[in-house]
Order: sequence, then C-alpha cells, then structure tokens
Amino acid sequence: MNVPSFLKTPWPWLALLFVVGVGGGMALGSWQNLCHDCPSVAQIYTWEPQQTSKVYSADGVLLAELGIERRTPVPIRDLPPHVPQAFLAIEDRRFYRHNGVDLRGITRAAIGATLNRSFAAGGGSTITQQLARNMFETIGFEKRVERKLKELQVALELERAYSKDQILEAYMNQINFDRGWYGIQTAARNYFGKPAVELNPAEAAMLAAIANRPAYYNPLRNPEPARQRRNLVLTAMVDEGFLSEEEGEEWREYPLPDRRAELEEDPAPYFVEWVRRTLDARYGRLLYTGGLEIHTTLDSRMQRAARISMKNGFQTLEARPGYPHPKYEEYAQQTTQFEGTNSPYMQGLLVALDHKSGEVRALVGGRDFNHSRFNRVTQALRQPGSSFKPLVYAAAINSGIPASHVIVDAPVVMPQVSGEDWRPQNFTGEFGGPMTIRAALRQSINMVAIKLAVDEVGLETVVQTARRLGIRTDIPRFPSTAIGAPDVIPLQIAEAYGTFANLGTRVRPHFILRVESAEGEVLWEPERERTEALDPLVSRVMVSLLEDVVIRGTGYNGVRNVAQLPQEVPAAGKTGTTNDATDVWFAGFTPDLTAVVWFGMDQPQRIRTGATGGGDASPVWGEFMRRVYYGEDADNEKLAASRVSTQDGNGRPEGTVDVGGVLPIPSPWPMLQGLVVRRVDSLTGLLASRWCPADRAYDEIFISGTEPTELCDESGVGLFDLQTRPW
Repeated sequence: MNVPSFLKTPWPWLALLFVVGVGGGMALGSWQNLCHDCPSVAQIYTWEPQQTSKVYSADGVLLAELGIERRTPVPIRDLPPHVPQAFLAIEDRRFYRHNGVDLRGITRAAIGATLNRSFAAGGGSTITQQLARNMFETIGFEKRVERKLKELQVALELERAYSKDQILEAYMNQINFDRGWYGIQTAARNYFGKPAVELNPAEAAMLAAIANRPAYYNPLRNPEPARQRRNLVLTAMVDEGFLSEEEGEEWREYPLPDRRAELEEDPAPYFVEWVRRTLDARYGRLLYTGGLEIHTTLDSRMQRAARISMKNGFQTLEARPGYPHPKYEEYAQQTTQFEGTNSPYMQGLLVALDHKSGEVRALVGGRDFNHSRFNRVTQALRQPGSSFKPLVYAAAINSGIPASHVIVDAPVVMPQVSGEDWRPQNFTGEFGGPMTIRAALRQSINMVAIKLAVDEVGLETVVQTARRLGIRTDIPRFPSTAIGAPDVIPLQIAEAYGTFANLGTRVRPHFILRVESAEGEVLWEPERERTEALDPLVSRVMVSLLEDVVIRGTGYNGVRNVAQLPQEVPAAGKTGTTNDATDVWFAGFTPDLTAVVWFGMDQPQRIRTGATGGGDASPVWGEFMRRVYYGEDADNEKLAASRVSTQDGNGRPEGTVDVGGVLPIPSPWPMLQGLVVRRVDSLTGLLASRWCPADRAYDEIFISGTEPTELCDESGVGLFDLQTRPW
C-alpha cells in the first residue's frame, strides 16, 4: 500500500494530535462549564430536601405541619416492597444496574426525539436524573439538550455520593404529586387517608402513575387517564415479576379515589396560626423549609374539651327562642373566607391558661377557621361588661376597703362632657338599697360598682390596677369604665383573672415551649414573664368574692346546674353582659386553670333578647371544666362516684383527687396568714350581734386590720332610718 509522501513526515500527525487535543480540551471545558450553575459536589453531599416544620402539643400530639411544600419524609425500609417497586417498574427498571445514566433509555429517547423532531416526548431520564432536577432548581425542567446534559453531570455525582436505596428514598420523598403534595407520605394521606406504610399495590401504582405528569394523572382531576396509567404501572410490575398475573388482574379492579381523603380536622387551627405568625417573623423561610420541631404549651385533651364545649354552646345559643341571626349550618359548606371580621353568624372564643406557668392550654379563636382566620382570643377588641368589675373591686380591696363595706344601690345621675346626663341602670332595672360589696359583686350590681370606682377608689386607681393585672389596651377614665365599657383583648382578661387565681403573681401568657432544629438543637426557648402585681392577701380576698359568684351568684346556675360541674371542684369567676346583649362572657378559674368564654357577633349587635353571660357563657365554661376534671364520659354516675369521704367544710376534697380527667381535682385555695374571718351583718357590714337579725349574719374574710370592730345594733333604729342613714 502506497502511503502519501506528506504522511511520511511527523507534521501531519502532530497537527492531527493538536486538533484532537484542542477539540477534546474544548469538549472537556464545555462539559465542565456546562454546569457552572449546577450544585457543587459539596452541596450534593450536604443536600437535604425541604421539610415541613412540625407543631406539637405539650403532650406530644402533632398539631400541624408548616411548609411551602408539604412533605414528610418516610424511610424506604419502612415501606412495603411493592411501593418502591411500583416506581422502579414504570420509571427506571434498570435502576440497580446503571450508574445514574441508562444508555439504553437515552437511545430510546433519542430515537423518539428524532422521529418526533422534538424532545417533548421525554423519556430516557433515570430516577437519579429525575431526582437531580427535583433537588436543584438551577437544572430546570425545560426539555432541552442542555438540561439533559446538566442532569447527567449531577446524576453521576449523586451516584458517587449516595447508595441506590438512598437515592430511591430521596426520590419518593421529594417529587410532586400535584396540589402542592410533595413526597409519598403527604400524597398517601391526601389521596387515600393513610400513611405510606399502609399503601396497597394499586395505591402505590397510582402514586407512581401520578409522578409522571402530576396534574394530568391526578385521579381527582382526570380519573380515566389516571386509571389507564395506574393499570399500565401494574402491568409493568407484573412484567418485572413484582406481582403475579393474578395479583395484577385483581389490583386493576381496585377503585380510584374520587375525592380528597377525609383527614382528621385540624384540632387547633387558630392556635397553630398564632404560632406560625410569631415564628414567621423570627425565622422567615426556614420555618417552611427547615424541618423545625415546634413544641407548644397546648394540651390536646383540653383542646378537645374546649372544642366540644364551644360547639355545644354555639348550638344551644342558636336554638334559643327568638334567635334572629343566620345560623352556621347555612354557611358550613362555604369554601371562601369572609372579609375581615364580617362573619354573618355567631362567633365565640375560649382560652384556657395554666395561670401558674402562663402556658396556654386550649384555644378556640372562632367558629370556623376556613371562613375566618381572625383570632378573637388575641386580636378582638370587645367590651367586657360586668366581667371587668372584679378589677374595680380589686382596686377597692387593695385600698383597704373590706368586702363587708356597704354601699347603697340606688339611682345615680352623672353629668357628661357632652352636656347630657348619664343615668345607668342595673340589669334588672331595680335597686336593692344598702348592701355589702360582696353581695353587689355576687349579684353584679352596676350602681355599686360605679359608686365604688368613682366616689371611693377613684378611676385612676382602677385604671392602674387593671394595668398591673395585665390589661394593656386603652382604658378611658369615664364612670362607665367601672361596668366594662372599654374595649379589651380577651387574652388579657384571662391574664388578669389568672393573677387573682395565682394569688397576686401575674404570668404573661405564652404558647411556645421551645423550637428545635431538624437535628434536635434548641434554637429558642422563650423566657417566662412573672410579676408580683397584687398583694397575695388582696388576691385571696378577691378569690373568695369570685367564689361566691359561682356558689350562689350569677354564675351558679350555668356552672353548677346546667353544666353540672360538681361542687368538689373549687371554682370562681364572673359573668359579663354588655348593653343590648351584644357580648356575653364568663371569666373564671380553678386553683390550677383559668378560662375565658365569650360569644357575640363580629359586628356588634344584639345576640338575642335576654342573652346573658350567666345563661349563655357560664354553662360552656362549666362544661369545659367538667370535661377537664372528669373526662369526656363524665356522666352522673361517674360524677357521683368521684365524691370522696375526706372533705372540707364546703364539701370539697382536702387534697387533689384523680377521677380520670386531664387534671386531678385540686384542693381549695389556702387561707393565708394575715387574713381573719369575722361573722358580720350583711346589711350594715358590722360585727354580727344579738341586736341584729341572725339570718343576716355571714362569715366574711378580712385582711387583718380592716375588719369591723363595732357591733351591729338596731335597737331603737327604725327601718326608714336604716335605709336613709349615710353609709
């Protein structure tokens, strides 16, 4: 064979080597520079999928997940074999036999692209490549040669970084199953109402089918294409030997889901939203992508008790004769939200605190979170009505006025800045004459509260007392303030009442125990805010006054009779009803739990004629407490069996007693050193004696030094003199 003479010299060969070298170098450089915006090797090794942050109750119940992509990873070892097999059969049969790139698949895809003159047909991507583009947004999803080459680079690196099982596990936990449901666990719960570990072969095949084109193969959107694709996956599973022919035929007949699975209703949506808003300001995007673990103060059992009690309260209120407003059932199926605070039906709230720690144990912020996300516990400004009166009485007791102090319940006329006279009335429209302030609070007498605040204590003292107890909203110095005219935030009312229950120590309500990273590192543990706001002796007298409201006052019927909260549970509180019955309240406490209940319309208007805090709110408070202390199945037989032989003089247990509720029945508040008990006359407030009727005598509690020293003596005093003498 004759070789051309020019090839006999080295120069042509050197030139060829140069061209090949330059070409190879350029190709290598292009390969390396192709993925300049792809993740680095270090990023691949440290990559973790976006995870939802999880919100837990204090007793370990998962309340909610917060995330941009709702995703809960599940280990591949926990899944039944047919789940990963479904994905392998349809997406990457040679997954365990290639190194991240399947040349056969690429060849098939190339032939298809040539015949179709487009890459739109797709195909050729291994599970590793699909994971690569799902992991790193910079790779992109557009069907172009450049994207495919980027996938190849990252896929090869992934195969060097992780095992096959790790890659397959990450793939199933990462991919989108439509409607923002990312990962197989979230998809399984939403499509089938079960965890991924319980998926049967047909359900696994359905999820594997959806993964190819989520919006198109979603059975809730396009059932027939979804069925065809699901059955194709089952056929592929049979071909690969994952299922027998008989099994494949059986599972092809399995029905598809036709609606989103009925998941358990969110137990505390208003509470969770409160948590979310607070932590969003602190952590931003990390809250939705970082897999934080948020441990809260909520008790899931108390929350259930609160929800059931409020539901019963709503239904009872709407069933009252003459109830004039639209009922919730008329809007229950509505999916759109009301604007702002414009709910057309009755709203309400319940919040419960452990007043010793300040921890929020239960919270119902409205009737339907899907309709209105406005949290009435933390955001509403409502008139408290008579539930504000204890703050007036606390100012009086703190000023040295004893509970036996007598004020005449009679009409008053007070000039206003506008030039018009203010003529307040009692709820009943009647006046009772001279009475102790204990009796006035028990009966919720407006005239006595007004006179006490304006004439004897001073409005400024009342306002400053309210501030110390936890009311931070604006309180005007008007006489109507004494009977609850100022707008307040309900949570602050709970804080104030909790201060009484805590014998003077105010603890700021809080709802987050700690926030942990995905690795378990504690990121934030809020500190408790504790303040000695009121003298313990003053607080103990206030507890006694508010106990009287429940023992024989405006709160008795709703708490003890209607709700059937047994006498063994020490309870104290105050009803509240505003003008025209626009707001009804009951705020109260036991020795270890404070709770506030409110009902009203978002846009203030009369609830119904005759609505009261005692008739409508206190029964809900009593039912909640009964469920907390006696459990959900607290029937009359169980309540009777709870009675114990060791009791104090009021028929209450001397120590805590556990009868199967969330909390044991607590012992009563202690009698503090520095307090004395004297028997006094209820009409004059003086020491009881044989010269005054015995049926008017009762035992009163005093801060030492404030008790009366003069004996009651009506000998020679006529009834007219008694009613008109100055007090």
